[in-house]
Amino acid sequence: MPAVTPDGKFIARYSEKGLAGLDFPKVGRAFYFNCRRRGNESQNYLVKDSSRRLLQIKIRAWHRLTEAALKIVLAGREPKKLPPLDLAGTEFQKSVWNALRKISPGKTKSYGEIARTIGRPKAVRAVGGACGANPVPVLVPCHRVLAANKKLGGFSGGLDWKRSLLKREGVKL
Repeated sequence: MPAVTPDGKFIARYSEKGLAGLDFPKVGRAFYFNCRRRGNESQNYLVKDSSRRLLQIKIRAWHRLTEAALKIVLAGREPKKLPPLDLAGTEFQKSVWNALRKISPGKTKSYGEIARTIGRPKAVRAVGGACGANPVPVLVPCHRVLAANKKLGGFSGGLDWKRSLLKREGVKL
């Protein structure tokens, strides 16, 4: 079930609880979705047929929400609705990702500002690490976090993607 965007095909991974991962388009890779067990392995759950069908129905609905949200964000706007997110990470990482979700399109914050927002003002580098570990970039907008002095810093999808996403939101660097 491809989710074609003007920028290519993204790869989404779902758990039994929601969207668990989103990868940027890569040449020669298709958009797909599957169930994911906790941990890094990707495989289908072994469940009863009726439970499997219900899960597939939920995943299809989440996939439609994911595809719609991606298209909206890639157009530089804020989606009204996201699929449920099942973000595996430490409590610290989750606090960073929650703070990222509060940054509006067209706005940016520094790694230091995020560190202060979550009550860990000295954890600037760790905030950068949490942004890099964000399993759902674009929808959890780590591209809106900049290094000191409004410099780009890093980005899991590459700096070209970060520049492009910020430009679409009207951010001038």
